[in-house]
Amino acid sequence: MSDFSQSFPPVLGDHPSVLILGTLPGKESLRKQQYYGHPRNAFWRIIFDLFEGDFSEVYSERINFAKQNKIALWDVCHTAHRPGSLDSDIKKEVANTIPELLKDNPSIKLIAFNGQKAAQLYDKYFERSRELTYYTFLSTSPANASYSFEQKRENWRQFLG
Repeated sequence: MSDFSQSFPPVLGDHPSVLILGTLPGKESLRKQQYYGHPRNAFWRIIFDLFEGDFSEVYSERINFAKQNKIALWDVCHTAHRPGSLDSDIKKEVANTIPELLKDNPSIKLIAFNGQKAAQLYDKYFERSRELTYYTFLSTSPANASYSFEQKRENWRQFLG
């Protein structure tokens, strides 16, 4: 597989209120063509837990669940060179057009970063808006192994406010 990675189109339902931003899909996510596609990534289990849904292995059901809960998904990077799946290896990134997405979706009031690197990359390319709330959560990636699933889930619980 090439060291060049490209993000997926955003997931947008009707009137999303939250935009969750990752960095860039990892190799397993790219292979599956799924956001947070690695089986050990805690993202989907956390989202289903927080919104009291019955966890599904079916990707289309996961996407529908996010949309039903007014969650939009995207990545900060449109493209980048990354030899593996580690965020620390992202180089020569080109940012997605996040300001345009926010302008086209004024219902979004909260941006949630899935990990520190997503927040750092966002701040590298964009200015934070006073009209939005920003949270940086623990990365749900299996590479963030110093935190247990329970610790990640409790950190993300702040998401519900």
